[in-house]
Parts: sequence; C-alpha cells; structure tokens
Amino acid sequence: MSEARKILILGATSAMARGTAAAFAARGDSLYLAGRDTDELTRLATDLSVRFSVTTHHGVVDIANTASHSAFVKQAATALGGLDGVILAAGYMADQADAATDFAIVERMVAVNYLGAMSVLDQCAALMAAEGQGFIVGISSVAGDRGRQSNYYYGSAKAGLTAYLSGLRNRLSSQGVHVMTVKPGFVDTAMTYGLKGMFLVASPEDIGRAIVRAVEKRRNTVYLPWFWRYIMLIIQHLPEFLFKRLKL
Repeated sequence: MSEARKILILGATSAMARGTAAAFAARGDSLYLAGRDTDELTRLATDLSVRFSVTTHHGVVDIANTASHSAFVKQAATALGGLDGVILAAGYMADQADAATDFAIVERMVAVNYLGAMSVLDQCAALMAAEGQGFIVGISSVAGDRGRQSNYYYGSAKAGLTAYLSGLRNRLSSQGVHVMTVKPGFVDTAMTYGLKGMFLVASPEDIGRAIVRAVEKRRNTVYLPWFWRYIMLIIQHLPEFLFKRLKL
C-alpha cells in the first residue's frame, strides 16, 4: 500500500462522503470528518477508526458560513498534522417547486453548493499550494451540464461549481496540487430519496471506491458511474427545439 495521507472530508455525514471516507480509510489514510451534526460525526469517526484502524478526527463546520472557513481549515490541518487531500461532498438540493415559490431556498442552495464551496476550497488550496502538493476533489453533479426544468436552481449552482473547479485546476496545476471534478448521476442518498424518474442508481460505496481510484490516476473530470458521461453527452447535444419538448 502507498503512503498514508491526511484527508479532510467536508459534508462527511452525507451518503457519498461516507462511502468515500470508508474507501480512503481502507487504504490507511488519516481522516478529518467535517459536517454540522456533532453526534453523527462522532459515530462515524468511531466506526471508521474501529473498522479500519485509522486515525479519525472530526469537527463542526457550516459550508454556508464563509466567515468561519479560514479558522476551520487551519484547525483541521493542525489536527491532522498537515493536509494532503480534500473531498468536498457538502451539498443541498431542495424541491424545485418549493424553490420556485420561496427564493430563500434558492439562496440556501447557492450558498451551500457554490459560494460556500468556493470559500472553503480556496482556504484549502492556499495551504496545499504553499506546500506544493495535494489534491482537491469537488463533487459537482450531472445536473450542472445542462439546465433542465426539474432542477435548474440546483443545477445552475453545480454548473458554477464545475466552472470554479476547472479554473482552480488550471491555476494549481503548476503548483503541485491536483483538482478533480466528480459528476455523479443518480446515487442512493437521502438527497435523492423519493425523487421521480430515478434509474441506474449507484451505491455510495461504489462511488466512494471509484473516487479513490480516480484520485490515484489523477483524473480531471469523472462521471460516476462512467456511463453518465455518454448520457449527458446526448442531453447536452440535443437541439433546443427538441429539448424544450422534453420533460427532463
């Protein structure tokens, strides 16, 4: 096994983050689990520590609270004894119909999925760039590839995140820090539970293992599962006159 790394996982109690944390722990990496639910973070950290015999720390952070990010990232890096990798798995998706009638919901989606994500990753990027090494994984979404009536508020925030990660990758490539964009399709999580039209649903554990493999290969943009790249390629290239007739 390669050398153990020190990894910060943001949004650690989400299903995809849990799968990813387990996959990194399985290879012996030390983890700092961050989220908003202290009790759940404690349970998760204990579980991973016992199952995989790895060091796990945890702390509370609100991705939407950008003023707290500088101190929090320094706290996490100090606890870990450095920072080799960051996984941004924090996200928030509300019902499109609810968001259309309450703009506060839209603001929350943008604050979590885009503004807060940029803020916390900028802090992480600065630390790793100073060391000349590390990796950043941002979990975006296929929803950002083309605006669709079923989730365009959420999708537009994820589109912004995708563009940000592309620019960050371009900037940090010469500084020894690799940035990877992950675009999941339908994954079996609390966020997608009960949604209509779900198909080819992946497990969080499979997604987590795939993310670890992609990090090892230093991939730039990854669709998970892999076939979503081709599904979205078709959707992206549908003529607008046809696209407008579809209920997507």
